[in-house]
Amino acid sequence: MTKSGEAEFLIEYHVVGQSVKVSAVDPVTLTEVSIVGPVTAGRTELKRNAVRKLKYVLAKDTGKPSPRQRRKGRWV
Repeated sequence: MTKSGEAEFLIEYHVVGQSVKVSAVDPVTLTEVSIVGPVTAGRTELKRNAVRKLKYVLAKDTGKPSPRQRRKGRWV
């Protein structure tokens, strides 16, 4: 954890042609996810998307409901 209370994740970038593979790893649980994006996308955006996916997977594994699962839909 950082001083701001956010978890720290390991981020790795691999450029393959016109694409970038971004891997995010939680060092505590050793859970890893990856995304692929265009080389033209900014590193900040790619990192944010990889971390969001990792947080989603971690929440899913702990049984904590995701924001989508908390919504109550209506039949129309």
